[in-house]
Amino acid sequence: MKNKNLLIFRISTALLTMLMLLSAGMYLFNYEMVSETYINIGFPTFIIYPLAIAKILGLVAIWTNKSKTLKEWAYAGFAYDLILAVGAHVNVNDGEYFGAVIGLLILAVSYYADKKVNAEPVAA
Repeated sequence: MKNKNLLIFRISTALLTMLMLLSAGMYLFNYEMVSETYINIGFPTFIIYPLAIAKILGLVAIWTNKSKTLKEWAYAGFAYDLILAVGAHVNVNDGEYFGAVIGLLILAVSYYADKKVNAEPVAA
């Protein structure tokens, strides 16, 4: 059972990683486009670069598994980011919330699979 949960964790976390790296890459390399979107949504543009760095560091925290507390904070940060993205896109009614909803689902699967993998006793 642990192998199945580990596979689910790795696949879902890989999908989450792709989503967050794509987002961080857009923030870092397409700043003008992202800043226009942030202005339209009503968010300040000065958070774009720090948010990109935070996303990358959050992925490092999840994959390295060095600190359980840091990993929990990374999952929480991604959840807040994605919930705010859904809310912002729904608020301005631009129809762009679908990616954030998918991201939330992937995040939930990754989180719960990680909990199952780390909760199961190691076979002797």
